[in-house]
Order: sequence, then structure tokens, then C-alpha cells
Amino acid sequence: MLPSSRPGRTLRAVLLLIATLAILLPALIVHFAPPVGRHRSLHPVPARVVPQAELPAVEPVAFEDLDPDDARAFNASVPFVQGPNPAARPFRLPGDPAQQARAIDCMAAAVLYEAGDEPVGQRAVAQVVINRVRHPAFPKTICGVVFQGAERPTGCQFTFTCDGALVRHHWTDAQWARARSVATAALNGAVFRPVGHATHYHTNWVVPYWQSSLDKIAAVNTHLFFRWTGWWGTPPAFNRHVSADEPIIAALAGYSEAHRGTDALTKPEGAVPVDAAAATAPLPRPLPGDPNSFLLTLDPATLSPDGFAQLAARACADRPYCKVMGWSDPTKTATTLPLQPSQIASMAFSYLRDRAHGYDKALWNCSEFRRATAAQCMKAQTFLPNQGLAARTEDAQPTAATAQAGVPRTPEPTRLDGLVGVRRKPEATVAKPMPAATAPPVTAAGSGEGR
Repeated sequence: MLPSSRPGRTLRAVLLLIATLAILLPALIVHFAPPVGRHRSLHPVPARVVPQAELPAVEPVAFEDLDPDDARAFNASVPFVQGPNPAARPFRLPGDPAQQARAIDCMAAAVLYEAGDEPVGQRAVAQVVINRVRHPAFPKTICGVVFQGAERPTGCQFTFTCDGALVRHHWTDAQWARARSVATAALNGAVFRPVGHATHYHTNWVVPYWQSSLDKIAAVNTHLFFRWTGWWGTPPAFNRHVSADEPIIAALAGYSEAHRGTDALTKPEGAVPVDAAAATAPLPRPLPGDPNSFLLTLDPATLSPDGFAQLAARACADRPYCKVMGWSDPTKTATTLPLQPSQIASMAFSYLRDRAHGYDKALWNCSEFRRATAAQCMKAQTFLPNQGLAARTEDAQPTAATAQAGVPRTPEPTRLDGLVGVRRKPEATVAKPMPAATAPPVTAAGSGEGR
């Protein structure tokens, strides 16, 4: 009997093995297969506690390439940090009424475009803006925080400022009124306690690269809120003095009277308005052999005059010395330096930055583009025929256009008989040409992400 039972046991063992493999193999395939919709695996940023002596970097806007459902699942798997989550101190908005009106409207735009017409989400966004303005890693004005990086096609901190949302989508007057009410309360002492000292947030259907390097502390509706790890996320780090010099934001002119430039004298020197088209326009190339100089044609049908300045700032990036000269007539655009007198006279816009000498200013040809103040206008010039000599009709200082163009200032001849409207300048008042710095360009640093 024993020999006859051995084939039966062997057959049962084989059948059991086949059944086991039939169950195990599909299970292994399902377990190790990538989730449906995931384009690539996550590569989390290694967590690093930035020491107090080192200011934390604000990461650029960049997302993991995930399907929204995969992103939600990943975000749900990230635990909230344990420990206390203290509320921020009440904030009181500084400045005069005009500056406060600009800050309120910048804050209203942020809460409305980031959280929609929903009061709880709006209060959470407003608290993050206030936390940022108090932190030394961010700009020190409300408008500066909200529109940080808006002059770049990527890298803006709040996506609506550089993705064209201000142009594409318009809210009703009632919705703006509710958003301004939330903004006014936040800027006058109201605190939204649940988000504590959060400086970053994003919606739960995206995964930004910086997420794993920060502490996850709160969730409000579909937004997740984060603070820096270590000392930079604690209350003592939020001690920066806030400035009242709120810039005028051209992109808000259609929504805000405070940003229409009617009070030009209160606009901070060097503030660059925001133009949606200028934020996405292709960047010009510097002159061959001169990385700090740009000669370009500007199209008024595409860019606003304020957009000229924004494009120039984008082109110059972080260069300590940079000059940009633009013409609205492509037939008159210069291609080399130094400029000829006729090219200087036909120039539509100029921008010069020379940080070594504390100079940073944009000027417009006000015969072509009307400006709110004469301080933004190029000075009128009269050129002596066949001499390449520019004689000023208003004062004895060299024009920004002349300084940028690299045209040498030559003493005027002793007699100007027959040249009406040009006065002689005393020899002692003739200004020397501005020194041409040759500092190499600095790569623009990336910035963080608000959504």
C-alpha cells in the first residue's frame, strides 16, 4: 500500500505549489507595481534643520510630477509634527492711509485668489502673509510678500501673481469687499491661531519639492500648512521690523484705486510694478562680450510702459551692474555700444543699475509714454550737428540715457552762437562719465511657493 500512495502525495504537492504561485505572483505584481497615474517616483528633499546663524533659503516653485489622486494619498501619509503650535502675535499695520490702503488691497488679492470666496481659508492665507512679512527670509512689506517673484514667469511665491489669473479671472465687487474685510481684520490684530507660525502652504493635490524639509502643522480645508524646522520656525524668529513703504502694483490697478499711481510721490524709489505680459515675455540676450548690457526693441502693443521696467528687472536678474536700453521703433534699435546721438534721442526707455554707486532707476521717453511724475522722464537733449555733443536744456547733470549709453561727455565749445535754447555750462559743473562696472552676472536665486 505504501508504494501506491507515493504518486498521490507527489501530485498533491505539485497542485499545492501551483495554487500557491497562482495566488502569490499576482499579489507580488500588485504590490510592487507603480500606482496608476504616477509618472515618476518621489524624491523627497532631505530634512535639514537650518542653524540660527544661517538664514533659510526660500525654495523655488517646483512640484513632483504626480497625478492629483497620488498626491492626495502621499500628503495623507505625511504625519503632522508633534509638539506645541503656538499662535502668532497680533499684527498692526504701519504707515499712512495711502500705504495702508495698498497693503490691504494686496492682502485682499492674496486671500481671494488663493482661498476663493471662503472666509476660513482666507484668514489662514492672511496669517501666512503676516508670518512671512515678519520673517527675515521674506520681503518686509505686505505687497512685497504677496508679489515676490511676480516679475518672473516661474518662481513667484503666490501663483496667481505670475500665471495670468489676475487677467483671466475677475471677482465681483461683493467678493472683493468680503476679502478686504478679512484683510483689514488680519492687518489690525486678528489672529488665525490654527496655522501658528506657518510660512508655507499648498493644496493637497500637489506635492512641492520643499515639503519634506518642513514641519507639517495644520490643515485648513484643502490646504496644508508648514513651518520651518528648528529655530527658524519658532516665535523668536519672527522679529523683523516691518516697513510701511508699500509699492504700487500695476497689476492691481484695475481692482484697486490705491494702486493706480495717482499718488506717485508715495511710491518707493526703485519699486517695479507688475505686468502680467512682462512676467512671461521672453528674456532678451545681453550684448556679445558684455553680459551687463541689453539693447532691445519694446512693443507697446504687447507690454505696458510699466512692463518695460519689469522686463528690464527680469533681464538684469541679480547683476550688481546692468543697463537696459529699449526702442519702440525696431528700425532705430541699436545693436552695439556706444550709441550714436540719434539713437539716444530716439530711445523709448532706459534702465540703469549700479549698486556700487547706489543707483537703480528706470526712465521713459515721456514724449512717447506719459508718466505720473517728471522724475521718471528722460531729460530733453539737443545735439550739435556733426559733433556728437549733447547739450542739456534743463540742468547740468548727465542724463541716465547718456550715462547708460557710454557716450563720453565732452566740454562744450566756448561759443554756441546761433544755437537757440542751449545754454553753456560752467567748466566746473561738467560731470564725468559714470564708471562702467564689469562685475559678472549673478545667477538669480530661486524663491519659495505659496500654494
